[in-house]
Amino acid sequence: MRKLLLAALLFAASSALAQYPQRPIQLIVPWGAGGGTDATARIIGSLLEKELKQPVNVVNRTGGSGVVGHQAIASSAPDGYTLGLITVEITMMHHVGLTQLRHTDYTPIGLVNADPAGVNVRADSPYKSMKDLLQAIKSNPGKMKASGTGQGGIWHLAIAGLLKDQGIDPNALPWVPSNGAAPGLQDMVAGGVDVVPCSLPEARSMIDAGKVRALAIMDGSPPALYPNLPTLKQELGTNWQIAAWRVIAAPKGIPADAQRTLVTALKKVYDSKEYKDFMASRGFGVVWADPRETAKFMAASDANLGAALKAVGLAK
Repeated sequence: MRKLLLAALLFAASSALAQYPQRPIQLIVPWGAGGGTDATARIIGSLLEKELKQPVNVVNRTGGSGVVGHQAIASSAPDGYTLGLITVEITMMHHVGLTQLRHTDYTPIGLVNADPAGVNVRADSPYKSMKDLLQAIKSNPGKMKASGTGQGGIWHLAIAGLLKDQGIDPNALPWVPSNGAAPGLQDMVAGGVDVVPCSLPEARSMIDAGKVRALAIMDGSPPALYPNLPTLKQELGTNWQIAAWRVIAAPKGIPADAQRTLVTALKKVYDSKEYKDFMASRGFGVVWADPRETAKFMAASDANLGAALKAVGLAK
């Protein structure tokens, strides 16, 4: 009798696990509604619903420069019913003392997006190539200025890391903090700054309007948006690459079967025409990596950004 009872309990437990998910899933976004991360989360959430046959509710948890939302994801029960769209900032925040959270505090499900930094100047700028631009910065330290995000933000680190890579003091190009790429680009067009490193989707409207010229992309291959734009490897021979990225993740320690189910569902979402078309319409880059490769990708991002933060004197 005891053996029958034990067998029944084991069967019930295995059946329950096999039926994951059995209730709605929460998808936490650490950034505000209406932005690129929110939009990406909502298309993924809607497509995941079809694959998982359960509602996926997107919840924005903002504050603390991304700390509040990232902490909410990491602190949730590791049962597979809370996911999050973690962003590149998770590999930056701990370096500047905002939080103790790291990318290793999550169970990665998959990398779904990356938007490499482009280097942009005014359309009437005298600098026609990266070599021209870097030579001017090196020859006239402090004379030129750059903008595109807050002090120590992803795009600040993109150009600071490149300068360090090229043997130029990052402080030779002073940074003017802004509330994002859009105001930075507007300031550049108005003559307030000389360089704006940011993703090409952010600069797209001004590039297409003929107000801004992109010089290069910090990626391994030319971008789909502008296939004739050279890479830094082509221009300078350097392997320096950096991108803003987004990863679907869960709290650390979710059941292995739940992770496998989520990975399978997310890969189908990533491969779908709906997802590819949506991201293309926004100009967002689509990149896939499985959990193992995602963990390696985030570790490399952490190392690169930590070095860049140290180079500009912002690392704690």
